[in-house]
Amino acid sequence: MLISAVSTAPEASFWLPGLIIVIGILGVVVPVIPGLIVALVGVLIWALDLGSTTGWVIFGLCVAVYAAGLALQFLIPGKRMKAAGIKNSTLLLGLLLGIIGFFVVPIIGGPLGFVMGIYLVEAGQSRDRDQAWRQTKVALRGVLQSMGIELLAGMTILTIWIAGVLLTR
Repeated sequence: MLISAVSTAPEASFWLPGLIIVIGILGVVVPVIPGLIVALVGVLIWALDLGSTTGWVIFGLCVAVYAAGLALQFLIPGKRMKAAGIKNSTLLLGLLLGIIGFFVVPIIGGPLGFVMGIYLVEAGQSRDRDQAWRQTKVALRGVLQSMGIELLAGMTILTIWIAGVLLTR
C-alpha cells in the first residue's frame, strides 16, 4: 500500500472558507451582505475544520482586526462629520433613502438615494442649498472613509487567513 505525503485535508476545507471570506469583502462594497461578519464566519469555519491552536490564533487575530476596523469606522469619519455639524439622524435618513433607492433603481439607486436623503434633510434644516450640498459632500467623504477602513480591515483579515493557511499546510 502506498502512503501519500500529500495533506489529507479535503480541498473544500480550504476553498469554502476562502470563498466565504471573499464574499464578505465584496459585501463591504455591495452593502447587501454584512461584509466583515461574513468574512469572520469564513475564518471561523476554517478554524473549526482545522481544529488546531494555529487556526484559533489566526481566528483571534482576525477578530482583533475586525474590532479595530469597527472602532476606526466610527471614530475617524464620525468625528469629522460631527465636527461639520452632521447629525446621526441625518445619516440615518440618508441610509433609509439609500436602501429604498437600492430597490427602486438597482445598483446605483442606493448611493443616489443616500446622497439625495442627506441633501434633502440638510436643505430642510438650513434652507440654504449651498450649505446643504457642502454638508452632503462631507457626509459622503465620511461614508467613503468608513468603507475604505472596512475594506482595509477585510483585506487584512484575508491576508492573515492566507498566512494561516500557508502555515498549516
